[in-house]
Amino acid sequence: MTNQELYLARAAEARAEAEIASLTNVRDRCLRAEAAWLSMAARAERTDRMRARLETEKAAKAEPQPQPVLA
Repeated sequence: MTNQELYLARAAEARAEAEIASLTNVRDRCLRAEAAWLSMAARAERTDRMRARLETEKAAKAEPQPQPVLA
């Protein structure tokens, strides 16, 4: 399970708790928790995309570049 998947699962749990909460302050707390988990999931997704892009760029730089043929 990736961090993003974990964060999304926790957000879903917080949402479910908010839906069954009978007290307003508890519901609000759960909704704030959901928002925080969703924010962390989005950040994890951006980090994963950036890491993949940087690894691709690094691999491209590591590949030998074709040398021009001089006649």
